[in-house]
Amino acid sequence: MIKARFSIAESSQRFSLSLSVFLILFSFTAFAQPPQFKIYTYIEKYKDVAVHQMVEYKIPASVILAQAICESSSGTSELAKKSNNHFGIKCHVGWVGDTIARHDDTLNECFRSYKNIEQSYTDHSLFLVTRPRYAELFKLSVIDYKNWCLGLKTAGYATAPHYATRLIQLIEELKLYELDGFESLTTEVRRLEKDPEIKVSKYTGLGFSVRDFSRAGFLWADAKDVSMRSLDFVVQKQNGVCSEVAGN
Repeated sequence: MIKARFSIAESSQRFSLSLSVFLILFSFTAFAQPPQFKIYTYIEKYKDVAVHQMVEYKIPASVILAQAICESSSGTSELAKKSNNHFGIKCHVGWVGDTIARHDDTLNECFRSYKNIEQSYTDHSLFLVTRPRYAELFKLSVIDYKNWCLGLKTAGYATAPHYATRLIQLIEELKLYELDGFESLTTEVRRLEKDPEIKVSKYTGLGFSVRDFSRAGFLWADAKDVSMRSLDFVVQKQNGVCSEVAGN
């Protein structure tokens, strides 16, 4: 009987310990990264900003968003909330904007602070464009997100050993690569928006009758009142009038 009571107590202690470990692990998982719905909300909110940066600076929108999600925990990190810094960019030499001190690789490191999130996205693009160590990346296509991620890690954007792998994983799990297709679409739209080329026809009206022009749906300028009329209307007029108009 004594042995039975000991077993029950021991089992109870083990259950309590297991429950405590579970709760600790659950809490760590819950707060270590934002819930999935927050990630999708973040993408929906800033995908257009990322695409705009891609069109302007030729950086894949998928890579931009993956970095923002990773660096700012989808906008939920303290650095993102207090300074609108969504890419973890430190001050570096030459930065004259606002700053904020945060612990990172060392204590109280200087990070850039922005007035709004869009400014953070633009500064991230300029940060990559203006530094020689990232120059090789801009020789890559905007749809080559894998080599962009590997290149960012090689150039020293982040110290985490699996940084490139994490970015690629985010892009593929969230299908962010679909955004990169907007660059070719935008190029095509710009091409179509150009003024159409005006070509001079080698044909003249001398070889065609008024009825030919009428069948083609052209309009005819009446010489008497300079109003535009359908040639169908002109053809229905008296032959003399038609001859007079056609001779002008």
